[in-house]
Amino acid sequence: MPDASSRQPADRFVVAIDGPSGSGKSSTARGVAERMGYAYLDTGAMYRAATWLVLNSDVDAAEQPLVAKLIAEADFGIGTDPKAPVFTVNGLDVTQAIREPQISASVSKVATNLDVRRMLIARQQEIIAAAAPGIVAEGRDITTVVAPDAPVRVLLVADPAARVARRQTELGGQVTISDVRDQVIRRDRDDSTVAQFEAAAPGVTVIDSTDLTLAQVIDRICDLIDTAGRTMDV
Repeated sequence: MPDASSRQPADRFVVAIDGPSGSGKSSTARGVAERMGYAYLDTGAMYRAATWLVLNSDVDAAEQPLVAKLIAEADFGIGTDPKAPVFTVNGLDVTQAIREPQISASVSKVATNLDVRRMLIARQQEIIAAAAPGIVAEGRDITTVVAPDAPVRVLLVADPAARVARRQTELGGQVTISDVRDQVIRRDRDDSTVAQFEAAAPGVTVIDSTDLTLAQVIDRICDLIDTAGRTMDV
């Protein structure tokens, strides 16, 4: 059964976007949120912030109970401004630090910790429940677990080669192409053990971004929002 906080109230519109690494979901979600005047929730950044905390502590990421305890006791600030989302850990701004290659290489170790997932999913649902007039949430299990009752649910996919190339561009040559391929393909494989994002659940719209521009993908999702909004008003 969906969590009560994931149900759609009349005064809040939720857009849920899932997808593999490099599918363009973050840029797309931010663009949709800006255009619609909604908040934006990057759930992947939450796992990255948790990973940053682990890597900057004396806790081994393999010690799952200790990792969960460390994260449960931490204070995470989660920004939802699509133009400039800020993330803090225990009062320290980690917005840039969580994008470093070492975080990308380690985040799956934290993201596959089921106790950590339960905590962060609960926090994600709280943020979604408080957002008005709407929010665009993106990640790995938004359409199926975090916000399964969202009126617009999208699985954004792309060809693996395109996804690797996009991530390489994002990283600006900080890592080798083989390392990027490992981060993209291996991370998807690891995360797929705890989240469903490789196949669309019933009612989820699939959009293949391989041959689409960012603007075209944003247009398609905004069209879905308009259609869903008209249906809800009937």
